[in-house]
Amino acid sequence: MGVAAVVLIVGAVALWRGPFSGKGAVAQGPRQGGGGVPVVTAVAAKKNVPVQIELLGTVTPIASVAIKSRLETEITAVHFRDGAMVKQGDLLFTLDARAIEAQIREIDGLLASARAQLEQNQRDLERYTELVAKNAATQVTLNNTRTQVNVWSAAVSANSAKLDNLKVQLSYATIRAPISGRASMAAVKIGNFVRPADTAPLATIIQTAPIYVTFALPQTSLPTLRAALGAETATVRAIVPGEERHADGQVSMIENLVDVSTGTVPVRATMPNAGEILWPGTLVRVRLTFREEEAVTVPPTAVQVSQTGAYVYVVANGVAKVQPVKVARTLQNETVLEGGLEGGETVVTDGHLRLTNGSRVAPRRANVGS
Repeated sequence: MGVAAVVLIVGAVALWRGPFSGKGAVAQGPRQGGGGVPVVTAVAAKKNVPVQIELLGTVTPIASVAIKSRLETEITAVHFRDGAMVKQGDLLFTLDARAIEAQIREIDGLLASARAQLEQNQRDLERYTELVAKNAATQVTLNNTRTQVNVWSAAVSANSAKLDNLKVQLSYATIRAPISGRASMAAVKIGNFVRPADTAPLATIIQTAPIYVTFALPQTSLPTLRAALGAETATVRAIVPGEERHADGQVSMIENLVDVSTGTVPVRATMPNAGEILWPGTLVRVRLTFREEEAVTVPPTAVQVSQTGAYVYVVANGVAKVQPVKVARTLQNETVLEGGLEGGETVVTDGHLRLTNGSRVAPRRANVGS
């Protein structure tokens, strides 16, 4: 029991001392094989890397229009396929307008009659005006004729207004696309009776190009984004899960108020979306790039973590030595460092488990594609 406890304590002390222990390296050194510990290495690169953040976003349409009927009548034709792309002005539905057309013919007749009566009374007004001047007619007759001119002039105006209104009503019988976009399924087909009071639209058109991507930006990154917008260096990339392609765009709007409950501010980016990569309502991964800056990068597998912080093994003259580093961020396939390396150093990317500070190594580069 006592021997086992001693062994455990010694092992724990050895682990606690970690890679930064010089004594561990000295004790370990003589036991290394003649060729050193086999390790895989890579070169720390100094280059321009993007300063970016990844967030979740939602694809939202710039415009969405619900198509509804303004008439109480029957659908006589549907002119688009469900889910088809339509252009502004394309004919979507035709409604039964026979009742309106009959009213138009009726008002046309009344208007023609009123105009004829007006012309007759205008001629009488001119004639009686001349007769009164010659004392051949009474003033009462002239006044009555003038009144009739006013009556039929009002009738012409009223019937003209009715005719104009009916023509507007007739235009509602042909429903056209108010915007360009992708149409939904037609909720009603030929033969259905529709009315303005119906709550469900006949169809919905959603603009898909361009389109918005909306995401919540942490308030700590807001000053960085505003500076990037001022320098015109900010870009947005939307990545759809399961889609190899991506969509690029620009930040178009920052909400004017930070949400105090979440500590984020809504940001909207406009994406051209010509190929319809982004679909309205889709949840996407947003990669917001603020700018590019020069920094040292290493493969993510080169960075190790101990109780004292992050470090890498730097290989020089066949010896691996511990070098503390400060990690700024991790990109897709590389880790960006804030400090610790100058660039050009050879670092260990595989084989750390057998290394201690000062171990002799037999380095080799990683195979291409591994």
